[in-house]
Amino acid sequence: MLSSTLGRLRVTGFLEGISFLLLLFIAMPLKYMLDFPQAVRVIGMAHGILFIAFVALSAYATISYRWPVRIMFLLWLSSLIPFGTFLADYKLLRNARV
Repeated sequence: MLSSTLGRLRVTGFLEGISFLLLLFIAMPLKYMLDFPQAVRVIGMAHGILFIAFVALSAYATISYRWPVRIMFLLWLSSLIPFGTFLADYKLLRNARV
């Protein structure tokens, strides 16, 4: 799965989606309800790195596979919505033309 650009994009999207959900539903409540801000620092840093990797890989895949630019923008938009990268993987990447 990691041997192709599409495989790396799908794995990164999955990890980015998981990190976003952890940030929203675990780390943020820990910070604001239990006064434990370290969770946001750790998970937020991981999420930030994965987010940048997802954006960069989606741009690279768009160029490599000559996808329409709208696919790249839809992938970028999906990374801003909770559960969005999972939906994008299902709708856009699972049967992508490579």
